[in-house]
Amino acid sequence: MIVLKANQDQVLGALQAVSGIVERRHTLPILANVLIRKTGSQIEFTTSDLEIQVRTTVELGGDAGNLATTVAARKLIDILRSLPADQTVSLTSNQNKMTLQGGKSRFTLQTLPSDDFPLVQEAADFGPAFSVPQKTLKGLINQVHFAMAVHDIRYYLNGILFVAEGKSLTLVATDGHRLALAQADLDADIPKQEVILPRKTVLELQRLLKEEGKDGKADEAAIEMRFAGNQAKFSFSGMEFVTKLVEGKFPDYNRVIPKNHKFRLTLGRAPLLASLQRAAILTSEKFKAVRLTFEPGLLSIASSNAEQEEAKEEIEIDYGGDKIETGFNVTYLMDALSNMSQDMVCIDLNDSASSALLTIPDDNGFKYVVMPMRI
Repeated sequence: MIVLKANQDQVLGALQAVSGIVERRHTLPILANVLIRKTGSQIEFTTSDLEIQVRTTVELGGDAGNLATTVAARKLIDILRSLPADQTVSLTSNQNKMTLQGGKSRFTLQTLPSDDFPLVQEAADFGPAFSVPQKTLKGLINQVHFAMAVHDIRYYLNGILFVAEGKSLTLVATDGHRLALAQADLDADIPKQEVILPRKTVLELQRLLKEEGKDGKADEAAIEMRFAGNQAKFSFSGMEFVTKLVEGKFPDYNRVIPKNHKFRLTLGRAPLLASLQRAAILTSEKFKAVRLTFEPGLLSIASSNAEQEEAKEEIEIDYGGDKIETGFNVTYLMDALSNMSQDMVCIDLNDSASSALLTIPDDNGFKYVVMPMRI
């Protein structure tokens, strides 16, 4: 049976969409495979790592009929990538083998039975569905993802908190040293739902979400979300994405965000980022500290290392408050500034021992808190 016959780019695109979660080495060999299920003219590609399941449905020609089998996902993708572009490829199933043919190249791959493929059991208690444009969700993730913890023993920090409540969706990430929060409006009024998405899920969503739909149509670029007690489900662009959630209680982020600052200054994001990047060159590998001195009209940025090398940068600023000398991890500041696209950034300060709050002028939806360092 000819399972599919289509342009190499189309087949590769569909397989790449689902293969991001596939690990090369698994305790269960079948998890390195993609489940191919053909029903009539439609073909479904499904992958799983037991925590996340991704499925896409496409039409890629071939014989009409029913078939279900699994084949090595990475091998299939590597072969398709190595073939010349813009040619027709076909995938044929014959007993326990699959043959991929393109031009004068022919590859025969071993298959494993589809019945052995461990599909994720979907939760029965999903809350009400709500949707936002894919571009909006991708923007929110981009604004907070860098503040997620990596392999933290406090496992609930290794991900992003999603809070849907009323007419707003809030994403929060923190590693205990800094916190990023981004917010967007929803069309519908949603009862409060709060879930923590695992790090791997967040990065995969970030990879898959599109900035626009076909022809730039906003309605085609929406993503529908549903949350259950231990699962989240996303539907977008012909794809279905189901993931387990991180269990645990996320810290009360409202208590972390400082309020009633004494001093605020607004300055250009790009010049500040460039100065920090230069100062970072002479910080030591373990101790990525920079000293920031705010005084009327001037911001000084200084760094040094164990070899007694020093860097100093000065930026003219519109500031008339008290002199404040404080230290920060330069990477934390650069991460936030690099993931913003706006021209200007606001910095709110109280004193040298307090956290700094970075916001965007005329945008209440983004907040970034960074704790000071002792230098």
